Amino acid sequence: MSAQSAPKPAVDRSSRDWIVPVLGVALVFVMLVPIPAMVLDVLLATSITTGVLVLLVSMYIQRPVQFSVFPSLLLLLTLFRLSLNIASSRRILLHGNQGLAAAGKVIEAFGQFVVGGNYIVGFVIFLALIAIQYLVINHGAVRIAEVTARFTLDALPGKQMAIDADLSAGLIDENEARKRRQQIAREAEFYGAMDGAARFSQRDALATILITAINIGAGFLIGIFYLDLSFQDALRTYTVLTVGDGLVTIIPSLLVSVAGGMVATRASSEASLGSDLGRQLLPRTRPLWIASGVMLALGMIPGLPKLSFFLLSGVMALLARKSKDLEFTSEALTRYETAGPKPKAGESVPVLPQLDDLSMEVGYALVPLVDEAQGGQMLKRIKALRRHLSTQLGFLIPPVHITDNPQLKPREYIVRLRGVEIARWQTEENRLLAISAETPAPPIDGIDTREPAFGVAAKWIDASQREVALAIGYAVVDQPAAIATHLAEIIRRFAHELLTRQETKRLLDSLAESHPKLAEELVPKILSLGEVHRILQQLLREQVSIRDLPTILEVLLDASVAGKNPVMLVEAARQALGRALVQPLVNEEGKLTVVSVDPQLEEQIYQSFESQAGNARANAVQPAFLRRILDGLRSLMGEQIALASPALLCSSPARFHLRRLLEPFLPKLVVLSPAEIPNSVTVQSMGVVR
Repeated sequence: MSAQSAPKPAVDRSSRDWIVPVLGVALVFVMLVPIPAMVLDVLLATSITTGVLVLLVSMYIQRPVQFSVFPSLLLLLTLFRLSLNIASSRRILLHGNQGLAAAGKVIEAFGQFVVGGNYIVGFVIFLALIAIQYLVINHGAVRIAEVTARFTLDALPGKQMAIDADLSAGLIDENEARKRRQQIAREAEFYGAMDGAARFSQRDALATILITAINIGAGFLIGIFYLDLSFQDALRTYTVLTVGDGLVTIIPSLLVSVAGGMVATRASSEASLGSDLGRQLLPRTRPLWIASGVMLALGMIPGLPKLSFFLLSGVMALLARKSKDLEFTSEALTRYETAGPKPKAGESVPVLPQLDDLSMEVGYALVPLVDEAQGGQMLKRIKALRRHLSTQLGFLIPPVHITDNPQLKPREYIVRLRGVEIARWQTEENRLLAISAETPAPPIDGIDTREPAFGVAAKWIDASQREVALAIGYAVVDQPAAIATHLAEIIRRFAHELLTRQETKRLLDSLAESHPKLAEELVPKILSLGEVHRILQQLLREQVSIRDLPTILEVLLDASVAGKNPVMLVEAARQALGRALVQPLVNEEGKLTVVSVDPQLEEQIYQSFESQAGNARANAVQPAFLRRILDGLRSLMGEQIALASPALLCSSPARFHLRRLLEPFLPKLVVLSPAEIPNSVTVQSMGVVR
């Protein structure tokens, strides 16, 4: 049975592909070929049903791009209504003398029942609907579509920068970045199409007015001069039929126009329009109580219907009483843990609490960001961040424990490493962080600040300025993204301290399953667990991933034959990982830009250090000597020195010592030796530090 039913989806999909072309050809036949009144009734009813359906769909979508076919659908529905206008006009003008049923039951019903058979009243209602659609709804929808399309296209570069920033910070992976780029491309195409499609609906109203005027005038002349009808009969018959036809046409057109306005004004949300209205209007009790009081006061005014206003006042009061205030309460200040199993019932709890490897303390105003019950997304971001950094760095990042701290400022947070503060930052209420890659940054209103992860100049801007900031080249991130980026940079900087001896033992045990001979031969026969741990820590300290652990241990096994000096072993491991070290620094042309160190300066640095028990330490580095090196680097590298670009190139014997010397001042600076650069990479020097 399953084998027989498998081809059905393909057949269904193929049949659906034929629907639109067939309908397009059918529209041409409706325009050119006279159709019976019964068929016209079915088509007019279909037009009304389609208008209602499109309006309802526009109310239930969560994002405009979920209704991406709307611009094309709007064009098809406009052509459909115009073809029905032509078909109904043909029947009215050719068979109007046969009575009000000449154009079908639908037009007759709208001409008699809906407007009470009074063609003057019907004509007034028709003009009112035309005015509402053309002057209000269509004009507004066209303007909204035009402005939205322009701002969406202008904001594309900024959105691309924001995606690249999230990707660089580890908040998203390549697949998610690709999806987001496709999403913003679809949004740009959608709003661009909406800008043009909205004008079809606007001109549709004008065409309806013109067709109605032609039908009344031509029908009146045909009735008097060709069908010998009296003036009164001709005016009544053709006016009622034409007004009925106009109402049948204008109502679905009005519904589709309203749907277009809703789609164009719909902001991205996680729920439908009705759910958003209920969630955003009802929980605010104060406006409901005030509205109840106003309705009660209006009901007391003499002459106004008391029952209506008193009833509305009671409804508002009931809603206000039932609604819950969603403002922040002190009960939300609880402890959160982003990862790790929860203690099970019956498990023993240690008497003395252990220090968390990583912890974050937040002020009370930041608690909603980490409280999932209040819609906070911070925990999910940090979980994703841990997964990404664990893969990137090569070891399991410990959980981040988050607690509230009433002693902090409301929007301040602290990051601690085993109980010691290592970072602190403060956000601004209801603002977004705008970061510019240009120097100087384009002018925009906001509060000056420094982006915490990289220390670049930034601004806190109002949410209303988001599109403007994106349009002029800023990358705009919300507060959870800024905090997560900051935390990611902190973890990278202190990764060597987060790698414990126990985690090193776990890595070696895991390696023993895939490379048993390597693990058995190296530890503990050649190197102890502690020695391997210190070497891996030093690699992480220099921002080198230990993900390729088999290669690192292979090199340590070979290099340890000549000695167990940790500096020599670290240099050997770096040289084996040279391709991975250099790849992020190479530009699109395959060139590596570096600043070289003068050989005499290298010799002075090397002589200023000595090796004791495998640890390098400064012996006699004078402040003036260090200042000369830093000044030389800043003069050559300029503002790029804070971003660790370009790299610093020196000989292998002096590389380790120079890196340790500059680390307190330039922690992100990459110091390479020629032995670490693959032969396929072209080195381009910016200058020499002397």
